[in-house]
Amino acid sequence: MQKIGLVGTGILGNAVGLHLLESGYQLTAYNRTTEKTNELKKKGAQIVRTPKEVAQNSEVVITVVKDASAVKQVSFEKDGIIHGRHKDLVVCDMSTINPLESKNISEKFFENDIVMLDTPVMGGPNVAITGDLVMMAAGNKNTFNKCKGVFDTIANKVFFLGENGTAHGVKLAMNLQITMLALALSEGITLSRAVNVDPKIFLEILNSTYFKTGMSENKGYKMIQDKFDATFTLENLEKDINTILDTSKSLELELPMTKKAKEVYGNAVKDGFGNLDYTGILAYLKKLNEKS
Repeated sequence: MQKIGLVGTGILGNAVGLHLLESGYQLTAYNRTTEKTNELKKKGAQIVRTPKEVAQNSEVVITVVKDASAVKQVSFEKDGIIHGRHKDLVVCDMSTINPLESKNISEKFFENDIVMLDTPVMGGPNVAITGDLVMMAAGNKNTFNKCKGVFDTIANKVFFLGENGTAHGVKLAMNLQITMLALALSEGITLSRAVNVDPKIFLEILNSTYFKTGMSENKGYKMIQDKFDATFTLENLEKDINTILDTSKSLELELPMTKKAKEVYGNAVKDGFGNLDYTGILAYLKKLNEKS
């Protein structure tokens, strides 16, 4: 499979597309805001006006959009992917959505003779550009095997998890880790400052222990310098927290800490911090404590 389609060229989608081009794939791309496809166009991608045209020109179409509603829109509405269907077309959804919604979407694709796989990933644009994402995949195993070469180009680790919905479920569980780690790290930095300890010392101590994380080692030092250039925005994480809670409600699960996190991140977005990196929750806490 050499002809790849990309629907959604935001921060992550753009980086994935650039790496696919660099790896020798033919790429056809669509984004609602055409300006966001300019970098891909310069690198050789064919830019089209509709998801339908992406499907017509591709063997595999990767969707990387905001939420389940957006997936449905680009897939099934006027000039959507299903209107460009052809034999053996595969759709791979790299968005972060409710796993129950993923099942429903995959069923609707199946009704239109298209196989859909869940293919959410972990890692930002900095690792997507080098093909070092971690991918969780689910759906038809034979179709997964056919697409494995593409997946191995995009990610350095690929986990096949079973039926449609399971990969999106694990993706939400992973984003739950991000949610809590960013809060814990930010509150630890805030407390250290309050007792007149240089937060750099706090990070050095933390990173000398079993409790260190990739976040504390790689993002922590930027955080204490108020550097919050977004690889994944706080607003997008808040959206995912809402999706986690919607999913937990459907599954009759209680996630009390996630409910509290929703409140904190929601207030940060309302207070104007949404466009920062998700670690910008530290900046919100700083402002919160300045008020008090």
